[in-house]
Amino acid sequence: MPTSVLPQPRHALDNLMEEAGDIVFRLNQQGQLLFASQRAVARIGSAAPLVGTALARLLADLDQVQLAPVLAAVLETRAPRLLEARLKTADMEIWHELRFSCYLNADGAPELLVVGRDMTVQHATEERLRHMATHDALTELPNRLLLSDRMRMVIANARRSGQGFAVATIGIDGFKKVNDGLGHPVGDAMLRMAAQRLRKTLRDSDTLARVGGDEFVAVLPGTATEAQIKLVTGRLIATLQAPFEIEGHTIYMGASVGVAVYPQHAEDEIRLLALADAAMSRAKETGKARAVVYSPADAGPPQHDISLEAAMFQAVREGEFLLYYQPIVDAHTREIQGFETLMRWKHPTLGMVPPARFIPIAETNGLINLLGAWALKAACVQLKQFEEVAKRNLYISVNISPRQFRNDKFLDVLDDAIAFSGLDGEQLVLEITEGTLMIDPVHAESILSKMAERKARIAIDDFGTGYSSLAYLKRFPISVLKIDRTFIRDLPGSQKDGAICNAVLDLAKHLDLSVVAEGVETEEQLQYLEQRGCQYIQGYLTGKPMAANVALAALKESIHANVVPAELRQVHP
Repeated sequence: MPTSVLPQPRHALDNLMEEAGDIVFRLNQQGQLLFASQRAVARIGSAAPLVGTALARLLADLDQVQLAPVLAAVLETRAPRLLEARLKTADMEIWHELRFSCYLNADGAPELLVVGRDMTVQHATEERLRHMATHDALTELPNRLLLSDRMRMVIANARRSGQGFAVATIGIDGFKKVNDGLGHPVGDAMLRMAAQRLRKTLRDSDTLARVGGDEFVAVLPGTATEAQIKLVTGRLIATLQAPFEIEGHTIYMGASVGVAVYPQHAEDEIRLLALADAAMSRAKETGKARAVVYSPADAGPPQHDISLEAAMFQAVREGEFLLYYQPIVDAHTREIQGFETLMRWKHPTLGMVPPARFIPIAETNGLINLLGAWALKAACVQLKQFEEVAKRNLYISVNISPRQFRNDKFLDVLDDAIAFSGLDGEQLVLEITEGTLMIDPVHAESILSKMAERKARIAIDDFGTGYSSLAYLKRFPISVLKIDRTFIRDLPGSQKDGAICNAVLDLAKHLDLSVVAEGVETEEQLQYLEQRGCQYIQGYLTGKPMAANVALAALKESIHANVVPAELRQVHP
């Protein structure tokens, strides 16, 4: 077997090793020190001679077990090996990279040469990077990544022990007013103080994470009874009701808490978090500064939809939700101007589940925020692919649910989608119903103004079927009206529907708004609308909803033909 022989006599080798910049040891075959360089002695800080000491005794207890296999492998193969281990010094343990190699001494017997390189800086850097990846930069609390890991561990322990636990979502009431009114530095300082207070309220065995904005999540092992939950949530709310003294300001806040319990409400991480978030939203909607434990709505879905709800959480994990795209075309030229994004659920056994079945459930259980954020980003990215084929600007239209619109993190989601896709904001149309805007007009005006600052255009979906007052058209930055299909269906035969469509078109013209007519299925409907100045149409006549790859192929065909292709015009049977 080949060997690496260092021919120098022992004392000459030791003298050479004293000049090395790293710590150096020579070992016999049993792992005992035959020599330790002065740098090694100084590093270890030992008053007693090290010669004759086993190298294992100089390593941290957890690293000693790794040493014997390395020594055996080097002696057997004569090939160098590396071992990262902590070297014990007088007052600490220091990470070193130890390089083991074998040579034959002057008598022809194998010995081991160990060169140690200080890894303190590298390990500190790696630790900082690990911390940054798993912790929130502002509060130093665990982030979503670490929260997910902790929840999986708690769920596994709960399954073994049979003991339940609670997940609490904590939202600070009124934080947006502080952030907007006093500035982000004050808001950030308050979040840091809130995190410290919440952490002190909980046990060492609990996990507290910041999951974004003013929202925190606490995982509470062993807390499952009504009395336990009431005690903990009461403390969480109380600690945030005490005044915050920040930069000369005395700030009074509160907290709304939503709770979901394992296994009573759910047995998986995603669903527990979604249900806790749904309960927190109910706490905010019913008075704030209170805790709500999740429970199904009094007029909840029928039993088959309860099963469907359970399947939805699995569908999120398995990627069963899809986006379909329906063309919006110029009523005069038939040229595609953009696409409306429509969500679909392809269930492995039920097939395509209609949105009318799963969207209301997602609104109730809180999943709509997760699904909506994904749909917005995915649609923006898909538009870039459509534009690469079309060789011109198009736009993408995305529906925003009432719950999404009221979510404090909605603007962050919007910013992320625009930045990630690289779209100009003007290429994004956000469809919102009249009813959503009028739930809280003051909040709606603020959010719509911020959306307009990002250049995103606002469309009123199903126009004419919701709020009866038209004052909001003057008050809010609206760009597009979408005439609901119920007013299109009986055209051109219905005099009343015709009068409504004419009124909407005339109103839009004077307010400088674009109009999209939905549900156009016949040439007669199209001609009627075009003659009365309707700019855009959407419906099975000019394009059914389709998967992205089908839409791309149809877009290519429409470019060459300069018309909407037959595939797009095919009506569902």
